[in-house]
Amino acid sequence: MPTSVAVFLDFNLPNATTWFYFSSLLAVALFFKFSRLLCVRNLDVGMMFLLAPGLLLVLASRPQPVAPEQHPAAHVATLIGRGAVADSPGGLAVDVTHFAQQCGPALERSTGLWIGYLWLLVGSVYFFCRCLLDLTLVQRPALAPNLQTGGLAWLAGALLICLLAVAYRQVERHINPVPSPSSAAMPLLHPYDQSVFAVAILWRGWPVWAVAALAFAGHVAVIGLLVVIAWRHFQDVAAGVAGAAFYLMLPYTGASVGQIHHVLPMALFLGTVLTFRFPALTGALLGVASAATYFPLFVLPIWLGFYRNRGVGRFLAAFLIAFAACLAGIASMLWLEGEKGEVGQSIQLAMESTAWQPWKSPTTEGFWTGVHSVYRIPIFLLFLSFVVATMFWPAPKNLAHVIALSAAVFISLQWWGADQGGVYILWYVPLLLLLVFRPNLQDRVALPIDTENDWLMRSLRWCLRKVRRILKRPEPAAVDVLKNGRGA
Repeated sequence: MPTSVAVFLDFNLPNATTWFYFSSLLAVALFFKFSRLLCVRNLDVGMMFLLAPGLLLVLASRPQPVAPEQHPAAHVATLIGRGAVADSPGGLAVDVTHFAQQCGPALERSTGLWIGYLWLLVGSVYFFCRCLLDLTLVQRPALAPNLQTGGLAWLAGALLICLLAVAYRQVERHINPVPSPSSAAMPLLHPYDQSVFAVAILWRGWPVWAVAALAFAGHVAVIGLLVVIAWRHFQDVAAGVAGAAFYLMLPYTGASVGQIHHVLPMALFLGTVLTFRFPALTGALLGVASAATYFPLFVLPIWLGFYRNRGVGRFLAAFLIAFAACLAGIASMLWLEGEKGEVGQSIQLAMESTAWQPWKSPTTEGFWTGVHSVYRIPIFLLFLSFVVATMFWPAPKNLAHVIALSAAVFISLQWWGADQGGVYILWYVPLLLLLVFRPNLQDRVALPIDTENDWLMRSLRWCLRKVRRILKRPEPAAVDVLKNGRGA
């Protein structure tokens, strides 16, 4: 009897390659419009999986921990030493053959890793061009998914439960690795340990279940915001549910579901898209996102151009206040916990990281590893030029422009970022999904501030009246007597 029950409990989640093929077939069945083969929607659905082969190459080729005596560098040093004292060419040939047998797979993985990053960067160029093309797409026909909203919601819920198990397993393998003789002697710094987000040190000592729960909550926030944005600003709940289901079935989500720094930036940033009607609230949310994860700071010019002459002052003030308050809050939390040195250490790590300094040779894993910085600096300068240009072009901006330009900035940010540049696909995938399912958003613009009915102006006038009443000097008693006498 126990054996029979175990048959129903023997459930294994598919690996990354299997899920890539299965999810692509499922996406075509759900979102591909077979009645309109030549349409932008069909192209978008197919190209959403463009980066999956590169990501699979990176995951498969990433170096694993090995003992010092098995490292390729140790074999090279041994080979050089033996070659210097070799008595015969035959002995040297045997050593070379042994080196090729022992280190050949490791060297091939290194080549595959670089090719994977190259695929990710070249593939992201397409999405960058797609974002710029979206600025010109005005007429967007309403194309409903091939499955009803209830069915998509059920599928999204089932995928979310499966991803919860994946998140727990990923974090458990990361925090509690299985000890082995080969890895015990050589510490390994995982690539996702190199995150320099200010908030990353807050959960460093958390248990496995807490880290998995936080990562899972980030994904729940993303899909919830996708649905609410579509409901409030697209007037189409089905589009939001479709975007949420598509997000959960993408292989990028499954590969990074347990890594908080992949999902946290977009979980914070999507709130700005939801609250774009309120400049102060949008500025506060963007300030929190920038202080917590840094890189949303690069989309500040987009929002400044969006709110130009329509609340840009209150937006910028709220951004600066929230940015400073968030950094101060993180520092105070660490200070109260007794980790006073962690504040300066986190700031120093962010300032000294070669991943975000293109004039330095990178020490992190990525496409630019081993490449001279002279080739990286021009891309960084072009990126800064594009960021500045987004403040003025296009003008005026609507919500579709903000979404497309923000996605383009987050994509191009990884072209010069040396820390796994191209792997952070979840930093812009939710925005791409909004582009895929969005309707015509020409009328979603920043509204002019009505000074008579605006809540902030009314609050300021109320505060001024209170201040004047408090500061108003009381009249002398003689004046009161004269007034009372005249009145009598």
